[in-house]
Amino acid sequence: MNKNKITKALMLGLGLSVATASFNALAANVPEGTKLAAKQELVRGNGTEVASLDPQKTEGVPESMAIRDLLEGLVNQDADGNTIPGVAESWETTDNKTFTFHLRKDAKWSNGDPVTAEDFVYSFQRAVDPATASPYAWYLEMTSMVNAADIVAGKKDKSTLGVKAIDANTFEVKLEHTTPYFVMMMGHTTVKPVHKATVEKYGDQWTKPENFVGNGAFVIDNWVVNERIEMVPNKNYWDNEHTVLTKVTYLPIENQVAEMNRFLSGEIDMTYEVPNEHFRRLQKEHPESLQIKGSLCTYYYNFNLKKPPFDDVRVRKAVSYAIDRNIIANALLGQGQKPAYFLTPEIISGFSPELPAYGKLTQKERNEEAKKLLAEAGYNEANPLKFSLLYNTSENHKKLAVAISSMWKKTLGAQVTLENQEWKTYLETKKQGDFQASRAGWCGDYNEPSTFTSLMEGNNTSAGIHYQSADYDKLVAAALASTSAEERTQLYYQQEQLLAKDMPLAPIYQYVSTRLLNPRVGGYAANNAEDKIYSKDMYIIAE
Repeated sequence: MNKNKITKALMLGLGLSVATASFNALAANVPEGTKLAAKQELVRGNGTEVASLDPQKTEGVPESMAIRDLLEGLVNQDADGNTIPGVAESWETTDNKTFTFHLRKDAKWSNGDPVTAEDFVYSFQRAVDPATASPYAWYLEMTSMVNAADIVAGKKDKSTLGVKAIDANTFEVKLEHTTPYFVMMMGHTTVKPVHKATVEKYGDQWTKPENFVGNGAFVIDNWVVNERIEMVPNKNYWDNEHTVLTKVTYLPIENQVAEMNRFLSGEIDMTYEVPNEHFRRLQKEHPESLQIKGSLCTYYYNFNLKKPPFDDVRVRKAVSYAIDRNIIANALLGQGQKPAYFLTPEIISGFSPELPAYGKLTQKERNEEAKKLLAEAGYNEANPLKFSLLYNTSENHKKLAVAISSMWKKTLGAQVTLENQEWKTYLETKKQGDFQASRAGWCGDYNEPSTFTSLMEGNNTSAGIHYQSADYDKLVAAALASTSAEERTQLYYQQEQLLAKDMPLAPIYQYVSTRLLNPRVGGYAANNAEDKIYSKDMYIIAE
């Protein structure tokens, strides 16, 4: 485990107006006395085939898992979720509006080129450039980076973005508003750098193994679509001497039972998740391999407010109220998941809102209210509610969809058509708004409520939300502009109250991260709530 030692208290991202940060990364990946296996190869389940490995063109967790090994941004996280140096070895700000990052002079791309401040200027501009069509362009808007919103909207040129290379190793970012948690946000996939010459030479083909140039701890060695991505250490990585693994393989397995069986047969060292129906057996028979931790993620169904029947708030509320979240979290899942009545999970630092009114009712009371609302909306036995529910291919998602649609049938008489699509198609369908209701999940990009509440902002169409509320957008803007942590927290609570009133989505449960892990794998980040796992920190222990 990488025990990076922080030599000065990390002040940025904690609400302080004046902050400096400096670190001494004393890497000691393997605890003293650990006997390493002769073969240092790790096989990881990754849930599905990645939509892309281009950081400015991705939006999913499977993609971020793989990219985290291939590209390194300004900052990383340690095993406990603390923000630590990445390419930037130190940074400072005097006002939480202008941030100066000092880059490592020994940071290199896999082809030997130095990693410079210009690389970050290019990559940040690429993220907001409408020509890139980044699904996460809004993320840079949410930092309040100078001119980001206007560039995304096509009103200004990307060259006007508030980023600057002071010199080869000094990168400056200017914000329009104070954002005390800005440095935390720089750990996200979208703001990882790409190699300009490679991207411009190969276009969308730059991530192919034969073209790939990265600055992370690993490089792509082989990629067989829908079968595996194989990576080997990047010899030019600045900290390569502390990388223990000699090979990392990602497997895109969508069927959780198949993944579990391959783990139990010794083919996989770390699964993406576990099949819900086998959890109790695994807990009994393989407790040494089960890893369960709290997670900054919420599972929900979102409604397309632009299409019937979900253009009627009464229908949205009826459908949401009729979901028995206790049965889902405690009976069907039963791994420590928590029933959700907020978009923002309560594991988020400093977040303790009051339950909305419907969350305080018994399920019987919620069902009665749901029936009443649906009748008011004009639905009855002669005119039953009919809609389709979209979900991405996964046995776990399918089982929940079947269970919840059964609840809707029993309580509301609703006729629900279940529709599953593979990951890439599902993302595009949601992006186009070609759905009525859809399964969704959101995992925080940093440990602060705005990583969830900003998802519902009007210009943000990530995850196909399509929620438009002037009142909500005003609350988001006010929170961004606020210099008071207490005031921001109250604004976040107001945002959640408005979501409960308008119900553009139905929160279902707050995740735990549950997977199978070979006990011989060391360096696993068991306390990282964002589940940011870096293969560079892992190793295989001898039997």
